[in-house]
Amino acid sequence: MSGQTTVTTAGTEVALGSIRVNGAVAVKALAANTGYMYVGNAGDGTVAATTGYQLAAGEQVILGYVGSLATVMVDSSVNGEKVCWLVLEVM
Repeated sequence: MSGQTTVTTAGTEVALGSIRVNGAVAVKALAANTGYMYVGNAGDGTVAATTGYQLAAGEQVILGYVGSLATVMVDSSVNGEKVCWLVLEVM
């Protein structure tokens, strides 16, 4: 499984997706991005520049076990930036 998630308005986090994945997920900032993407969850369902894992264009992070894409939040420093994601393994 794979997909892309767009942050329409910078500073407003969105869920990576809504499906259950039960495995590891790679999240990568698209090469065309001009700003930073922030990935994570501060524990309250939010992420921001001060709480997220920062990704520049083309950088990625591997998230070990993700039960649902809805628990992974993404935000951006520029409107309309995107991340792509890929399920690496199913547990």
